[in-house]
Amino acid sequence: MSAEQLPALAAMLRDMRGIRAKEDISSVAARLGLGGAGAVPVGDDCAAIPDGDGYLLLAIEGFMNEFVAGDPWFAGWCGVMVNVSDILAMGGRPIAVVDAIWAKGEAEAAPVLDGMRAAAEAFGVPIVGGHSNARSAQGQLSVAILGRAKKLLTSFDARPGEALIAAVDLDGRYREPFNNFEAATTTAPARLKRLMELLPSIAEDGLAQAAKDISQGGIVGTTIMLAECSGVGAKVDLGAIPRPEGIALSRWLQTFPSYGYLLSVPEAHAETVLARFRRENVSSARIGTITRERRVTVSLDGAEECIWDLDAAPLIGCGPGVPEQREDAA
Repeated sequence: MSAEQLPALAAMLRDMRGIRAKEDISSVAARLGLGGAGAVPVGDDCAAIPDGDGYLLLAIEGFMNEFVAGDPWFAGWCGVMVNVSDILAMGGRPIAVVDAIWAKGEAEAAPVLDGMRAAAEAFGVPIVGGHSNARSAQGQLSVAILGRAKKLLTSFDARPGEALIAAVDLDGRYREPFNNFEAATTTAPARLKRLMELLPSIAEDGLAQAAKDISQGGIVGTTIMLAECSGVGAKVDLGAIPRPEGIALSRWLQTFPSYGYLLSVPEAHAETVLARFRRENVSSARIGTITRERRVTVSLDGAEECIWDLDAAPLIGCGPGVPEQREDAA
């Protein structure tokens, strides 16, 4: 892809379903009276509830009906996997999951449950209960998780001057026809557990304070959410993003990877963080910089486009009302 194609790519990203869907968070949070400034800030990957010398982490994911119907086993697997990812993104370790499943009979529910069970065993996270309805008009799935963190990685602590790092396991494949890039179902459980330790160790060793898992909004959409919650902006070099060979940039930017994270890292620790991911064969790179100006821009071959001006319009409505005056990162 060339610089001349960047305006069209930027327009595609602004209207991307995975990004626009995040706008729904704003109206829901407003209706519930929630936001980024509460005792338990809303807008992060998990609710982080102070508990003793650490934090309890609580999260929930719901799945698109067409996904549950089109790939039920993998939907069940994802019920566990994406919740585990949310816990890891906060610097935590998962404790247990519960599920809520609706299906038109036990036969329809079976592959979803089988996928959940397989993932729970692979990740070493028990399923401890939930809700079931095998007499529903259509299949639906939601899964919640409980975890714990000693030190947090959050969406609210990215600082101007820090390096924006992407880390993605590229040893995978797409689950067609969706933009889900999965690199976990064929990975040995021992390696999955090593990967699960990377972000908690980064948090506990004081190498970073801000991170977010790459979600349906893709790398750019996730960057917008991270920037909004932290009251900052970001510049993203699209050419620096780790990407599988043979995959078009336009598709990769719409992709939800099974193991993919963004971290905002002080310059003094950037190389250490990159090395930790590389030791586990996770592709990682500095893809940009956190800025004081609350705009998310993308660049390619010298050309630059603004994707989102957070001063003009929020995305998820969970950031600070007024950007705090912060010192540039060292």
